[in-house]
This record gives sequence, C-alpha cells and structure tokens, in this order.
Amino acid sequence: MAQILDKTTLDSVQQYYGKVLQSSSDLKTGACCSTESLPKNVQEILPLIHQEVKDKFYGCGSPFPPQLKGARVLDLGSGSGRDSFLLSNLVGQNGKVIGVDMTEEQISLANRYVDYHTEKFGYSKPNIEFRHGYIEDLKTLGIEDESVDLVVSNCVINLSPDKKSVFKEIFRVLKPGGELYFSDVFASRRVPTNLKNDPVLLGECLGGALYTEDFRRLIFDLGIRDFRVISSSKISLQNEDIERKVGMIDFYSVTYRIFKLKELEDKCEDYGQVAFYLGTIPEHPHAFLLDDHHILRKGLPMLVCGNTAAMLSKARYKDHFKIVGDTSVHYGLFDCGPSPASLAITTQGIPSAPDALSGGSIGGACC
Repeated sequence: MAQILDKTTLDSVQQYYGKVLQSSSDLKTGACCSTESLPKNVQEILPLIHQEVKDKFYGCGSPFPPQLKGARVLDLGSGSGRDSFLLSNLVGQNGKVIGVDMTEEQISLANRYVDYHTEKFGYSKPNIEFRHGYIEDLKTLGIEDESVDLVVSNCVINLSPDKKSVFKEIFRVLKPGGELYFSDVFASRRVPTNLKNDPVLLGECLGGALYTEDFRRLIFDLGIRDFRVISSSKISLQNEDIERKVGMIDFYSVTYRIFKLKELEDKCEDYGQVAFYLGTIPEHPHAFLLDDHHILRKGLPMLVCGNTAAMLSKARYKDHFKIVGDTSVHYGLFDCGPSPASLAITTQGIPSAPDALSGGSIGGACC
C-alpha cells in the first residue's frame, strides 16, 4: 500500500487536519462546510453530540440515507466522529459503526468520546469503534469482504491520492445489494497539477476534487454501470485569493448513491416495469427519494427502467417496494425524461439540488 499512495499528499492532508485546523472556523473556504440541511431525524440527534466533536467536524454534505436500524455501517474519513456518532444512534444498539481515519489527532478525539455517546444514547455497550488507517487499504484494518451494509463518506475521498483504490475497497467490503452513499467535492474540469499539489487547496477539498466525467469513467471501469445523484449545489469559496487561484474551475458539493448490483446496465432499458412504494420506511411514510428525479409516492404507480427496478427490488430497500413486471420482454431504451426538479442543469452538466420531497414529476424518468 505504501508504494501505491503518494506519501507527500498524505502528509500534507494529515498536517492540515491534524495541526493547521483546530476547528471548522479555521477553514479558508466554504468547500468543507456543509450547507445541506440534515434530515429531520438526524437533526433531533445532533444536540446529543459532544460540542468538541461538532466543532472539529469538516464535511460538505449530509450522507445519511434512511432505513439504518440494525445496519453495519462504515464511515470513511470519520474525522472527529460527528457523522459516526450520529450513525451510531441511527443504527441502534444492535447495529455497528466503524469509523476509519488516517489522522491520529482526529482518531484520538473521536475515541475520547465513545463512552460519552454510549451513555448519552442509553446503550449498555458501545456499538462504534474507530480504526486508525487508510481508506485505500481497508483490508489491513481487518474489514472483510462483503461485511458491511452501507458505506458513507463526507467530503473525504477527494483527499485521497489513489481514488481508484478507495472505490475498489468500498465495493469489496459492501455486501451484495449494499449501498455507497457519500458526499464530496467535484470539479467542472480537471484540476491542473500545480493546483493539485497546493497544500491549502488540497486541505480545503479543492485540489483533489475529481472532474465529474473522470469520476464517471473511474466508476465505469470498476464495473458500476449506473449511479445516482441525490443532490448537487455549487460551492461558494468565499475567499478572493483562492477564487483567483482556481480561475475558471467551478466546484460542486454532490451527494451520490451507488448500489452494489451486478444486474445494472449502462443504459436505461425499458422492460415495461412499474414500481410501487409501500410507505414502510419509518423516516419516509409518504414518499421515497431514490435520486434527484425519482420521487416515489406511497401507493402511486411509477414507470421505471430496468436499472431502477433492480435498485428498488434487489438492494437494501427491497422490502419496501413492489415491482410489477420482469425483464423477459424488452421494449428498447427507456424514455429518460428528467423531472422539472432536475432540469436546472449547469453548463458543466451538474444538476442543481432539488427540493426533493416538495414537488417534481413522478412520471417515468431515469439517469
């Protein structure tokens, strides 16, 4: 692993997050500061999280999917542990959360508050642990093949010098039908080498931001044929010096959902299938947001492509949906007309974040 990773990059990131930053107020841009509101059920837990853990939290999104009770969750780049502790509450006493981070100061801080949160949540024993190591090499940390239900990450993968290894490890440890749900910073074009090596830009989650099309290619090369955008918003850097330095590159905070499913195709194909949401996910009794243009209302039929049908019937939400039809008859390409909520497309092709459950078409739509 040491031969694969760029030690200069790792040292720079560890220095920035272990020594330079003492709290989120020390950040020089808005890239690592989440502007996305937490789901209501997560907001209710936030007051239980120790203030020091919150003060030293850095993130650009809200990677908290529903239906977590009893789940085994891996948090990559767990930092001070804020998201991990929130997940610890959401999975319950019988669930499990593993946080992984390479910065000793952050791991030490998170470990100091394990007992504090165990008591706050009313648990008889901890359901959370933090492991010091690299997200590019989870095997060394003892995380076995197909051993977790969900992998989350909040504005961390951009910091990795070997992103392909990160995603390979993610899909190694996910169970079949498991889910990757992560937020990160992405760029409208490739970041030039001199900016990639800038320690401030790297630490501010800008230097290592993937160009969106390179992310698509990377995921495709790993055999993932379909992935979905949950939300996307342009980042306001709030720093004139850095804005001048990065020039015409736009940066976006994007939350993606990717399922580990072999059945997915590289195009949205039409098999005449219809999906029904049963309304049985506690956090979402009336509607379920699959992605930024699939909002399934309870009991209302929705025409879906084969990939969407597979995501709803074979991944970890399968007990909450009814799919009518199979793939025995093929009707050609699915008519992938996006909903009005996702038509606000930038010139770089990244959709704006919709007000997901307040409106938008629920007719046939795909990627």
